[in-house]
Amino acid sequence: MSLSSTAHNLVVLASEGAEQHGGNHDSLNPYLTGGGAFFILCLMLWVTTRLNRDR
Repeated sequence: MSLSSTAHNLVVLASEGAEQHGGNHDSLNPYLTGGGAFFILCLMLWVTTRLNRDR
């Protein structure tokens, strides 16, 4: 089995349910997800800068 035939088989397998299922889930709001990720990253940055003080 060659790499190209394996890749083709995986693409066909992945696209079989594409007509029934969209790529997006109804409960995933991109703004809420992005805002949550941004908040968590800012919180991690704040904690890192508070703990990394030279004494």
